[in-house]
Amino acid sequence: MAELKKILVSLPDSLLQEVDEIVAIEKKNRSEFIREAMKLYIRERHRIEIREKMKKGYEEMARINSEMTEVGLESDVRVLEEYEAILSECE
Repeated sequence: MAELKKILVSLPDSLLQEVDEIVAIEKKNRSEFIREAMKLYIRERHRIEIREKMKKGYEEMARINSEMTEVGLESDVRVLEEYEAILSECE
């Protein structure tokens, strides 16, 4: 197990009362509670970071897909115009 370090944390009375109520219900001590709360916070931060990276990736893919659609549409229009020009020459 990793070496434990002691830290001093200042909390408002109301927050400490809530912590103590939860600690009593869950039969833990304050240190365990604080460790678990910190781990939970860090995990949530990682999830948020991953979600933001995914969002940026999806936005970039949407931009790329839009550009590819424009290129394809321009090509289709050009081919259609060439086809119509050939048809009008045949008339």
